[in-house]
Amino acid sequence: MKSSASVAIKYGVFTALTLIIYFLALKLIGLHNNPWFRIFNGPIMAYAIYVAIKNFKNSSGSEFDYGSGFKTGLSTGFIATVLFAAFMCIYMFYLDTAFTNNLLRNWFSDFDYGSGILVFIILIEGLASTVVLTLTCMQLFKNSKNFLQNK
Repeated sequence: MKSSASVAIKYGVFTALTLIIYFLALKLIGLHNNPWFRIFNGPIMAYAIYVAIKNFKNSSGSEFDYGSGFKTGLSTGFIATVLFAAFMCIYMFYLDTAFTNNLLRNWFSDFDYGSGILVFIILIEGLASTVVLTLTCMQLFKNSKNFLQNK
C-alpha cells in the first residue's frame, strides 16, 4: 500500500511541472499575458487530483476512507500550488520583470499594489480550487452507506 504522502508528492510535483510547461508553452506563442488562459489550469489540477485519489484508493483497497482520500487530494493540490507559485516568483521577479509590470498595469492600474499581490493571487487561486476540486472528486470515490459497494 502506498502512503497518502507519497502519492501526493508524486502527483503534486507532476502537476506543478505540467502547469509550468503549459505556462512556458503560452510564453512561446506569446499568449502568456492573456489572463483568460489561466482557466485551463483548472482542468489540469482537476485531472491530477482525480488521478491521485484514484491511485491512492486502488492501492489502499478496503482501508480507503473519506478522510485519507481527502487528505491525498488536498496534499496533491497544495504541493502543486506551492511549487508553481515558487516558479512564478522566480519567473516574475528575476527572469521577466516586464511580464510582472504588464500584469500590474493591466489588472491593478487604479491601485498601488506591489508585485507580491500576483503571487498571493496565484496561491489563493490554487488553494481554493484544490479544496473545491478535492471535494468534487471525493464524491466519486467515497464509500456510500446507501448502496452495497462492489468490492
